[in-house]
Amino acid sequence: MTRPSVARPRTRWHTGRWGVLGLIVIIVVGALGTHLTAPRPGGRMDPEATSPEGARALVTLLGDHGVDVITAATAGEARRAARPGTLLVAIQTLFLYGDEQLRQLAEAPGDLLLVEPVAKTREALAPALDLGESSAFGGGPPDCELAEANRAGEVQFGLTDTYRAAGNVAVTRCYGGAVARYHDDGRTVTVVGTADFMANSGLLKQGNAALAMNLAGTRPTVIWYAPQRFEGESTGGAKLSDVIPDQVRWIVVQLCLVVVALAVWQARRIGPLVAESLPVVVRASETVEGRGRLYRSHRAWDRAADALRTATLQRLLPRLGLTAGAVPPAVTTAVAARCARSATEVGHLLFGPPPATDSELVHLAHQLDDIERQVTQS
Repeated sequence: MTRPSVARPRTRWHTGRWGVLGLIVIIVVGALGTHLTAPRPGGRMDPEATSPEGARALVTLLGDHGVDVITAATAGEARRAARPGTLLVAIQTLFLYGDEQLRQLAEAPGDLLLVEPVAKTREALAPALDLGESSAFGGGPPDCELAEANRAGEVQFGLTDTYRAAGNVAVTRCYGGAVARYHDDGRTVTVVGTADFMANSGLLKQGNAALAMNLAGTRPTVIWYAPQRFEGESTGGAKLSDVIPDQVRWIVVQLCLVVVALAVWQARRIGPLVAESLPVVVRASETVEGRGRLYRSHRAWDRAADALRTATLQRLLPRLGLTAGAVPPAVTTAVAARCARSATEVGHLLFGPPPATDSELVHLAHQLDDIERQVTQS
């Protein structure tokens, strides 16, 4: 008899182990690929955002072409990273407005590419330029002598601001003023009226990627500053009024005064109360029926009987020559004399105790109608 071999179970174990390891490797690689290719949301021109308004694509292209892109989260970091041979790309966001931020950027050495600045930012960082008219169809041929623009050719900006020289400084204007450049004490300042052509969704349009690369890739090192959050103590003093021009403030004040004056002019004065008739007419039968249903639902036989007796007396007293203040005995004697009923019976019907059931209330109503009919016909 031969002994059974144990090699087969060991082979199965080795095969299963390699299968498990392979499955683990596949899972890890798939998870890593999903993480690396997953969309990364972010704010406007955020260098890490893959959303349509982010700037991940342009930053990646700059890196692929040998440009060292340094992302600065604050103006202080941008100031410390800047050198005479670097380019500072400052992009206007909702979080770029503080005086300290603008001072840090103005003191940064090297060239400056200012993108879509508001009036306060432009006055602090590019004072040699004035704002021109906005263009809804910015783009087309460069029509200037700027080498970066001529290499890019025609572009499609869309809605953009334009700029012109504020004084005697020589300014190069391209694309109708959407791109303007001047030199100030050895520093090259370039201002662009829109950031859309540099965003992820705008690079695919004609010439946009080339112009964005040419403007942002002029230096081997680029400091990218597009603030995505409030910085330091500047958040405490931030007010909406800080970014509103003085002309707009006066317009708002004047509109408020006009509204107040109009309200005072149109306001009604408080006077005495005026009685007005009801806008609808309700039939008497509907009122009687509704009140009767309320009495019945609450079993208010005493109130229903009192209402019937009061109405009967109000109609009988004028016919009997009596007033509303007549005492019950006098009323009972006068009614008994006009109908075929005794004074005791009449007094019981007109001033007796209230009924205790529905049938007694109906009987009382019939008796009161009979008394009123006899008195009327007598």
